[in-house]
Amino acid sequence: MFCAKCGIQLPDDAVFCVKCGTKQTPVSTPSNQSEVTADVKEIKCPNCSAPISPKFGEMVVTCEYCGTSVSLENKGWKNVAKHTMLPITISDKDQITAALHHMMDKGLLHRHLQESSKLDELDLSMIPYWIIPVTAKTNLIATDIAAQVGSIAATAAMAGLMGGAMGGGSRRGGGFGGGMMDGMLFGTMMGGGGMMGGGNATKAYIVNESYNCPVVAIKSLTSYQPHGYEFPLDNRVDFDPKKIPKSIKILNGDINEDAAKNQAKSIVDQIQSQTVHSKYHMIRQMETQEDVAEGELLHVPIWFAQYDHKGKKIILIIDANSGNTINSIGLS
Repeated sequence: MFCAKCGIQLPDDAVFCVKCGTKQTPVSTPSNQSEVTADVKEIKCPNCSAPISPKFGEMVVTCEYCGTSVSLENKGWKNVAKHTMLPITISDKDQITAALHHMMDKGLLHRHLQESSKLDELDLSMIPYWIIPVTAKTNLIATDIAAQVGSIAATAAMAGLMGGAMGGGSRRGGGFGGGMMDGMLFGTMMGGGGMMGGGNATKAYIVNESYNCPVVAIKSLTSYQPHGYEFPLDNRVDFDPKKIPKSIKILNGDINEDAAKNQAKSIVDQIQSQTVHSKYHMIRQMETQEDVAEGELLHVPIWFAQYDHKGKKIILIIDANSGNTINSIGLS
């Protein structure tokens, strides 16, 4: 055990500290978490080995002795997960306000939107996200949009040449060649078959994609959940609360890794479906399988901005590392 005041290591049955004389009290364990009670006494800080007593629902615990932040997995409190963070690059309020001005006033419909809106809240916090690697494989039978368009264009070009030859180059389209070839082109475009074999674009395809899917680790912060956005993981460093200004809140999570994995599969399934539908049409059959790997806990600096525009709430969630918009609500 360690002295609660000076941190010196003591025998487990020590009553008083041999250095400072402080009376020692046994570490209490939460009574409302069955997984915690058996393992809390085994938790030690990986930096100074001092005991750590997490509270129920915490995914991140700060050591009271050295300030090291420890992230906890969902298997009780005995495992320490990989914990990283993205450095803050946009920390000045004037800087983020200028960026918000550009985002809100973009386009003719939003001209002077920020100037006519009232800023209700602007806050920078370190938000925990689970980063879940997911590989998705989709097997489908469909028509490739690019192949189909190319086939139709080729058919149209051939029809124009043949129509001109058979119709004597007439522009009126009332002769034999114009009517016949127009009908052939129409049939090709509508049926996908025709003389150029447009139906050949329909076949079996496989779409493989890999994602580092972020899942916000706090149940109440649904507005912070990205969809199709990935953080710049090449910028991440080991989590160190000493590198974060004390004025910035570091939030703890209440979603464990197993729950995050399930949510990541659902998110990736939606994104994969959108990707497939953007490449193919007339999808006759589609099946997607996701493989999920072990995740890591990533603290990300996030700007939360809320405006009031004539009674309508506008919320913008900004990545304070990259400056990109993670989510926007009410901005349409």
